[in-house]
Amino acid sequence: MNFPDARLGVSRKRLTTEILLVLGLSLGASAAYSVVSIVNRLTQKIALSQQTATINISLSDRPTFDLIYQLMALFFDLVPVALVIFLLWNSSRPHLGRLGIDGTRPARDGLSGLGLALVIGIPGIAVYLGGKALGITVNVVPTALDTYWWTVPVLVLSAVRAGLQEEVIVIGYLFERLKELGWGRWRILVLTSVLRGSYHLYQGIGAFIGNFAMGLLFGWLYQRNGRLVPLIIAHAVIDIAIFVGYPWAAATFPDLFGVPK
Repeated sequence: MNFPDARLGVSRKRLTTEILLVLGLSLGASAAYSVVSIVNRLTQKIALSQQTATINISLSDRPTFDLIYQLMALFFDLVPVALVIFLLWNSSRPHLGRLGIDGTRPARDGLSGLGLALVIGIPGIAVYLGGKALGITVNVVPTALDTYWWTVPVLVLSAVRAGLQEEVIVIGYLFERLKELGWGRWRILVLTSVLRGSYHLYQGIGAFIGNFAMGLLFGWLYQRNGRLVPLIIAHAVIDIAIFVGYPWAAATFPDLFGVPK
């Protein structure tokens, strides 16, 4: 009579172990490093707002090898995404369709993603600047890459990678797996939003708050519509605007972005 409960226990343990392994290979590790980073930053004598965090850095002083390293880093960052897709895949009913990753309504998904990027992006700038004014956000430099013919394409690919990695793992994968573990909607929503904020802590407390709010909105939209593609598009568009547009904005408004003259 205890066999069903025993099997359920094994299944729950297996799912929990799988989740921990996936996070340990991807954004969970990033969150751990970010927590240590913010503790390190807060215990320094330099004010948080006077510190700098650089996102896209050069990986070699030789342009050809810098490009090779950049592409390799992008590829291996996407391996955990391929892993969770593999884990979720069901031969009788592909989970990509369940996650709203399909080509059934490209125009609607595209417009929804662009609209969401505007809704998130504009307040996001205000949160960043407000965080710097309050001294709870570091000076974020989205790119320190030298200007080569491949710089902008690599930055665009980096933005797409971030959209895929974060939305597929944090929203698509975790929402599915935590639901299978019997977690409620709000518990899932809050936990995944805390995770999203945590791996941005290296940018300061303001980044945690902004990304936590973004996680709540994205998670709520996914629970309501079941579409992951608009979230991926919105995330990628926001990051493209930041990665590619920042050098122009920083040069045009140096005082606003805290760039030395």
